[in-house]
Amino acid sequence: MEPVSLITGGSTGIGAATARALLKQGHRVAVTGRDAGKLAVFAASAGAGERLLTVAGDTAEAEDVAAVVHRVVGTWGRLDNVIANAGFSLPGNLESHSPEDMRAMVLTNVLGPALLVQRTLPHLRESKGRIVILGSVAGVRNTPGNLYSVTKWAAHALAENTRLLVAEDGIGVTVVAPGIVDTPFWDERGGTPSTQPVMTAEQIADTIVFALGQPAGVTINHMTVRPTGQVG
Repeated sequence: MEPVSLITGGSTGIGAATARALLKQGHRVAVTGRDAGKLAVFAASAGAGERLLTVAGDTAEAEDVAAVVHRVVGTWGRLDNVIANAGFSLPGNLESHSPEDMRAMVLTNVLGPALLVQRTLPHLRESKGRIVILGSVAGVRNTPGNLYSVTKWAAHALAENTRLLVAEDGIGVTVVAPGIVDTPFWDERGGTPSTQPVMTAEQIADTIVFALGQPAGVTINHMTVRPTGQVG
């Protein structure tokens, strides 16, 4: 039976690249995003027909997370893989962020993956499935006043907490922590750093597919992936 995979924040960037890669692998893929228009553009470009399900919603809202999980399982009868990819950063640093923007980032980057894990665990226990949480190199090292880094440290902690919770249930938990990737993530931060080596979204998608494709009984718990030449 074709595996079923759910990706949050999947209309662009790493999420979209991962969806395309999994579709090529024969998965049925559900993708969420807050922008229905971007989801529609992605769906049209993917050309996957009924093997792709797009659902507009906010991963920081418990009702939206519950609704997408219910729809995926109701449509395809199972859930095998969950990729918590939705997240964003802010320009500037802690001194310049507005409280409202900080709240939104913490909710999306930390609460969102936690809600996704909470809602999907019953189905993943049935399928002996896998969870991938998108972390960051910013989740293993700090830079001055970087609240995004704080949220990614928390995401990494969530993955380890989840691993301990489900260790006896046959569910695999992986953190994929990329370095600099050329995606729309950088749009509000002045663009991808021009003086730094970068990776493509497709390269990180390949890493995620590799983690999901491990043999039964084997899990890679943490993968830090930098472009060759990135020092920090």
